Amino acid sequence: MLAELRAGEFIYEQSAVADTEYVFKHALTQEVAYNSLLIERRKLLHERAGQALESMFAGQLDDHLTQLAHHYSRSDNISKAVEYLGRAGQQALQRSVHVEAISSFTAAIDLLQRLPESPERNQGELVIQQALGTALIALKGYAASEVERAFARALELCERLGDPVKLFPAMFGLWAVHYLRGERRKAFELAEQLLRRAERARDQELLMLAHVALGDTSCSTGELLRAREHLEVAISLYNRERPPRLGGSNDLGVNALSYAALTLWLLGYPDQALERSNEAFALAEAISHPHTLAFAEFFVGRLLQLRRNARETQEIEERLIALSAEHGFTFWLAQATIERGGAMAEQGRHEEGIALMQEGLTTLHAAGPRAQYLCLLVDAYRKTGRINDGLGALSEVMSATDEDEERWGGFEPELHRLKGELLLKKDDSDAAEARHCFQRAIETARNRSAKSWELRATMSLARLLAKQDRREEGRAMLVDIYGWFTEGFDTADLKDAGALLDELSE
Repeated sequence: MLAELRAGEFIYEQSAVADTEYVFKHALTQEVAYNSLLIERRKLLHERAGQALESMFAGQLDDHLTQLAHHYSRSDNISKAVEYLGRAGQQALQRSVHVEAISSFTAAIDLLQRLPESPERNQGELVIQQALGTALIALKGYAASEVERAFARALELCERLGDPVKLFPAMFGLWAVHYLRGERRKAFELAEQLLRRAERARDQELLMLAHVALGDTSCSTGELLRAREHLEVAISLYNRERPPRLGGSNDLGVNALSYAALTLWLLGYPDQALERSNEAFALAEAISHPHTLAFAEFFVGRLLQLRRNARETQEIEERLIALSAEHGFTFWLAQATIERGGAMAEQGRHEEGIALMQEGLTTLHAAGPRAQYLCLLVDAYRKTGRINDGLGALSEVMSATDEDEERWGGFEPELHRLKGELLLKKDDSDAAEARHCFQRAIETARNRSAKSWELRATMSLARLLAKQDRREEGRAMLVDIYGWFTEGFDTADLKDAGALLDELSE
């Protein structure tokens, strides 16, 4: 038969590693031949093909997972199909080929629904749902509804199986969803559940997971002392020789170091923050995991932006944009676009920077809190004289209610300060309200121990007081906050504060 098909130019012969193989000359011919077979016959041939591959490549199955998944998926051997789809998905995930990973995991889950419910089926689906959630984070961002569905289903399966250890990555995944959406109460509730369970289990890795969740959430809500405490515990629990198996799409050590850097800057320790940021980036580079590297690059850029190193910020964001485009990281791409726009505006390219920030904010709209990004946009509006646009953007974020839960996060003092600056630029007659904004910024910063924000707000108030012939009052306030700092005197904020003090002392 093969000779007849070859003579009829339907197939051609080519050499293979172990023998000879035959290939259809045209895809249409292959499709017609395939569809001419009865369904049951097709299923049987696919299973035999899978068995043959297993036999021929018994020691090299990882090199043939896609083929094995293809054949068993078209047979009646669902267990084998799920096994190879799951393995193919995990392999794609390790290689950061997230579209392929999601496709394999989704196909495996669909096939599992054809099996009767059993502990074995639930266990298999649990592993795949957690892996699917991780892959979806990389592609769609933490707050995507698909991510929530995957981890919610994984949590449900954990509870059915009564497996407390496997419950942790599912809960951590759900925590990340609520955290990035700005649903702070739910995020704290899940993080505190993680800590209670980890303490009962007395497991170092689970404890680290819980402290990372509590530290990240505390930092973003402005509970900075609490954040530093949890993050330093997490860092102390991290074992670089044996990185944690849990924690979703990023390395937990990089996460803890990155958030510690942000927390330290907010607390008024810019040099210690830079040291932690450099540690996080070096660790991410050593791990060489694309999504972890994107995470680290974003936080390096965030810190550089806060330190007002605009040119360096732009450089790191452009690297992050390239990495995100290469791997399809839409979440990081949107954030890097915003930060790059902010850096460009800081360097005088205001309108171009504003356009990039607006583009990124549109993409990020449903992906969680945006107060920190609106600070960049509002400041650019202020510098270009677009006062009403700036006030409108501030109104959007500051109208958040308790039900919205965001409450502007750790950036609340800066939002109040920027509102005061806009009011002054709009009309000098708004000086009283502007002063109220600066005072509220200072008060909020003090309540949160956010010394970096307190310094900026105090400078704004001191300048206003100087214009109102109350120079000594402004100077005294600035002397007090400036004298608190013990490091970071080469940063833009502290240089400006020193220069302002000299000016007020004349």
